[in-house]
Amino acid sequence: MIYPILLYKKEKNKLRKRSKYIYNKPNLIELINNMYDTMYYYNGIGLSAPQIGLNIRLFIIGLNKLKMIFINPKIIKYSEKKIINKEGCLSIPNLYVPIIRNKIIYVKYYNSFWEKKKIKLKNLLSVVFQHEYDHLKGKLILDYINYK
Repeated sequence: MIYPILLYKKEKNKLRKRSKYIYNKPNLIELINNMYDTMYYYNGIGLSAPQIGLNIRLFIIGLNKLKMIFINPKIIKYSEKKIINKEGCLSIPNLYVPIIRNKIIYVKYYNSFWEKKKIKLKNLLSVVFQHEYDHLKGKLILDYINYK
């Protein structure tokens, strides 16, 4: 199933909400599969639950053949090295913003089997994670314009 993407122009209040932790979500695997279908349909490399109208701490990443699912993620450590990328967002079409992010991050999260995980992410994976993580906090690429 392909979900409609919430667009900032129409749904900014929903996109600006802080997401709630998930403790038990029926049909989670079905939701995740539908999120992947939606992300690929719209040619994305990441998708957060808030972008499809669900105010929960869940997002997915799909880069090349790598698929990652993050439930209740938390960044526990940042590197001091930075990386700059022009980022786009499915919720704000046709806008690309240069954003400085941490090159390496360490995160903890739950996978789709509710197993606790810790992982080190670097380069583009780190950037995509931080972008989707921002969505869970109600933060968007617009917030980085003129950010020094």
